Amino acid sequence: MAPSLSEPFSDSSVLIDFVINQGNGVKGLSEMGLKALPKQYIQPLEERMCMTNVQAQESIPIIDMSNPDDPEVKKSICEAASKWGFFQIVNHDVPIEVLENVKDATYKFFGLAAEVKNKYSKEHSLSNNVRFGTSFTPQAEKALEWKDYLSLFYVSEEEAFALWPSVCREQVLDYMRKSEVVIKQLLKVLMKGLNVNEIDETKESLLMGSMRTNLNYYPKCPNPELTVGVGRHSDVSTLTILLQDEIGGLFVRGNDGDNWIHVPPIKGSLVINVGDALQIMSNGKYKSVEHRVVANGSNNRISVPIFVNPRPSDMIGPLPELIENGEKPIYKQVLYSDYVKHFFRKAHDGKKTVAFAEL
Repeated sequence: MAPSLSEPFSDSSVLIDFVINQGNGVKGLSEMGLKALPKQYIQPLEERMCMTNVQAQESIPIIDMSNPDDPEVKKSICEAASKWGFFQIVNHDVPIEVLENVKDATYKFFGLAAEVKNKYSKEHSLSNNVRFGTSFTPQAEKALEWKDYLSLFYVSEEEAFALWPSVCREQVLDYMRKSEVVIKQLLKVLMKGLNVNEIDETKESLLMGSMRTNLNYYPKCPNPELTVGVGRHSDVSTLTILLQDEIGGLFVRGNDGDNWIHVPPIKGSLVINVGDALQIMSNGKYKSVEHRVVANGSNNRISVPIFVNPRPSDMIGPLPELIENGEKPIYKQVLYSDYVKHFFRKAHDGKKTVAFAEL
C-alpha cells in the first residue's frame, strides 16, 4: 500500500517499510511521481556532486584491445592502472549481444513486481549469495543512496540455476563466462607489469578466486542534485569490469585529488577499474581510485559490474615477488573476508577502507 502523497514520508519508519520491507525500492518511490526528494535521501553538502569540480577536458584512457599482445597495448594497460586506476576497453572479446542481453535482463528483473523481487531480499532470500536490496548499508547510513540492486555471488552453475532469478540467470552467467577471457588477459598483463611472469593456479585463485555480479538500477529522481546514486568509494575487488548503459553519471576522482572526471558511455565498451585488493597486492603500484554515481532527474540508468575478487578465505598482502625484489611492504597481510566485512559495515566513505590494511 503506497503512502498518501501530501507528506508521504515525513515518518522514516513508513519510508523504510515501503522501500525496504515491502521491496518497492527507490524504483517504487520514483514511480510515485514525488515532487520532492524524501528527506532521508538528502545528502550532506560535502557529499553532493558539485559540477564546478568536474574536469570537462579530462578523460580516462580508452584502450583498443583488438590486438592484446601488442606491447603498446600492454604498456597502456599498466600505465592506466598506475596513473588513473580506471580505463575503458573497446574491441574486446565480449560479444556485443552478450552485453545487450544482460542489459535487457537487468530491466526485466527490475520490472518484476515488488513482491517477486522481495523474495530475494536479505530477510527472504534462500541464500546470502543472492541479495536484492537498496542503497548501500541502510542501517549504517545517515543519508540513503538512490539505487536498487540485485547482487549475485557466483559459487557454481548448479547453485545459480537453483537460486538466481530465472529472468536474468542465463544472461548474467553468459556475461561472466565471456568476460573471463578479458579478465585473464588483463591480469596477465598487469602481473607482468609487476615482474610477476607466471600466474599459476594458486596465484590465479588469489587474483580471481571469487566473482560477484551486481545488477544496479538508478531510477529517475526528484531533486537529483541533493542526493547520490552511489557515494564516494573505491571497490574492494581485484578488478571490476563494468558495463554501463548510454545514460552516463559515473565520475572518477582525478589525479589532482579535488576534481572529478566523467566516464562517458561508449557503446560496446567495458569500464575497468583497479580495486583495493589489487592496490594492496601490487604494494601500491596500481591505484584503486574513488568513484561515485550521480542521480539523474530525467532518465532511469542501469549498470552491471562484475567484481573479480580473491576468495573470502585468502590472505591478501603485497605479492611475495615484490618483497623478494627488495620492495618495502606498505600493507600488512589481511584476511580478505575481514577486509570486505569492514567495507560493508559502514557507509561509503571514500578511500578509508584501505587504511584497514596499512602498516
